[in-house]
Amino acid sequence: MGRSRALLLLAVAVAAIGIAGASFRDDCTIEWEPQNAAFSPDGQSLNMSLVSNSSGCLLRTKKQFIYGSVSTFIKLVPGNSAGTVTTYYTSSEGKYHDEIDFEFLGNETGQPYTLHTNVFANGTGNREMQFVPGWFDPTDGFHNYTISWTPCMIVWYVDGAAIRVFRNYQQSDGVPYPTTQPMRGYSSIWAAEDWATQGGRIKTDWSQAPFVAGYSDLVHDVCPCDGSEECVYGCAWLFSQGQEYCPGLDPQHHKEMLDLQSKYRIYNYCDDYRSGKVPGKECYLQQ
Repeated sequence: MGRSRALLLLAVAVAAIGIAGASFRDDCTIEWEPQNAAFSPDGQSLNMSLVSNSSGCLLRTKKQFIYGSVSTFIKLVPGNSAGTVTTYYTSSEGKYHDEIDFEFLGNETGQPYTLHTNVFANGTGNREMQFVPGWFDPTDGFHNYTISWTPCMIVWYVDGAAIRVFRNYQQSDGVPYPTTQPMRGYSSIWAAEDWATQGGRIKTDWSQAPFVAGYSDLVHDVCPCDGSEECVYGCAWLFSQGQEYCPGLDPQHHKEMLDLQSKYRIYNYCDDYRSGKVPGKECYLQQ
């Protein structure tokens, strides 16, 4: 099959998935503790429960992909959620994996969640940014969380507002970036009272269990890929259209992101010089 034909088929696949969306029940599998997952009758919504220190829940999409946008609505555990971690992320497999994270670290009643983001490329992580969701309440109804991954950049969105950008400087500056490993989408809830809340000072009140997080309206506008060379090339072309220059966010979204970061960001790995840490090259490049 010629390359042009392969690209055409990939384009059709991407368009179809983007229109159809995805079902938690039909397009995903429960990889850990399936008894703690409860689907809505149409499979478009899901509740995942953390029942004990060793019994949470993990969901994974059936299909792998390279590049695209993954999105869902989440209602986080209300009240005293100390020691709980709710997640929405993408990841490949293996020791030298790629991963793009949303993690929500619970807190005691009256204290805000910590919204944690990170990116791994070829097993290299430690690129955390954390926020307090001071501009919305993540336990009061469902809010949209989107990860956009293209050859140009990764963008984390909350209710349509960009909160973070990680641009691709791999070719120009040697900064590791996810480019060739197919990923899947994941959602989970699990216990981490030894570190998740105020450095582990606040423990989980297990008398309040089960802790329940709600997910709804999963959308995967992605390029299905098994990792073959032609597939990787085709997906990269589809999401860049051959464009070599990465323009970044448009000025309005970039301004809104900087405003949110100035008000609500509480940790940036680029500013962490503890224990002799040295910021990566990307910290000195435009994001």
